[in-house]
Amino acid sequence: MFSPLQLDPQHMVEEMAAFQRKLAEGLPVLKHLDEAHYGATPHEAVYREDKLTLYHFQGDTKPSAKTPILICYALVNTPWMVDLQPDRSLVANLLAQGEDVYLIDWGYPDGADRWLTMDDYINGYLDRCVDVVRKRHGLDAINLLGICQGGTFSLCYTALHGEKVRNLLTMVTPVDFKTPDNMLSSWVQHMDVDLFVDSWRNIPADLINACYLMLKPVRLNQQKYVALVDILNNPTQMENFLRMEKWIFDSPDQAGETFRQFVKDFYQGNKLIMGEVELGGRQVNLRDIHCPVLNIFAKQDHLVPPAASRAMQKYIGTDDYQQLAFRGGHIGIYVSGRAQREVPTAIHAWLAERDH
Repeated sequence: MFSPLQLDPQHMVEEMAAFQRKLAEGLPVLKHLDEAHYGATPHEAVYREDKLTLYHFQGDTKPSAKTPILICYALVNTPWMVDLQPDRSLVANLLAQGEDVYLIDWGYPDGADRWLTMDDYINGYLDRCVDVVRKRHGLDAINLLGICQGGTFSLCYTALHGEKVRNLLTMVTPVDFKTPDNMLSSWVQHMDVDLFVDSWRNIPADLINACYLMLKPVRLNQQKYVALVDILNNPTQMENFLRMEKWIFDSPDQAGETFRQFVKDFYQGNKLIMGEVELGGRQVNLRDIHCPVLNIFAKQDHLVPPAASRAMQKYIGTDDYQQLAFRGGHIGIYVSGRAQREVPTAIHAWLAERDH
């Protein structure tokens, strides 16, 4: 039997009074906060096509690395989690290590992009961005860093265009889409994707965000906002909180046909590990990836469980494969203090051994 709930009226009154006091102290702080911004590191647009923009970042010193890195982010968020703010920036820390960094911003699809396919994104946009970077540096091949869904895209790209990728790096990237602990995959197994896409055309960002939030409904929808009252009177912490919130909800819609194929072929069919994904009339076989590969994943990732990413080693074709696990979640691996110290250093050290 459950013991009766013990409530102390005096304690409840004191907690409510403290809550009201914190609100009163914090509201003036909110009134004077500026709008939150991200993309803190200086950068310039070096290529544009349709909604896409390719950026090149400028560090304080000239890069010492011989081969530039092109970052390919997922479609479901803007890419600025890798450059959120000056003291939480994967990009800035890679530049400080001497790397030369480019980033693809896919932009915001609209009705004109309804029929864009994965072939358009991977054999089209991504390939042309790779060619731009190659031409700017006079190189046959560059380093490609794919993140989350962008990592899956980068695996497909490298399997098809391996001659253009010198080293492949992936972060929190799903490979086996049907591991037992993959809650997101479990949700979509019996989804009628054709009806879904035919009804919505492009998939609204708000709908995608709602699905992600419901993976951890209490923590992501309640706890963090209840805890917010404790930092209301701290301008720096509030700026950090609002910047993160802006990024989370500043999400692009998803091009309908790309969403259709990604869910059906990857989540439902798990075709990537079977070599059955078809792009541009060609089969994507991970065994065709022969360049060095560094696979980085987060131990507490609820969106891409570690097992989903570790599976890469079983299916990849290269003999030069290394995987690194870091403490943190899907987002923490970019922005936590530990990640800022450890991840860029690990990436640079791995590349330095192969950048002769």
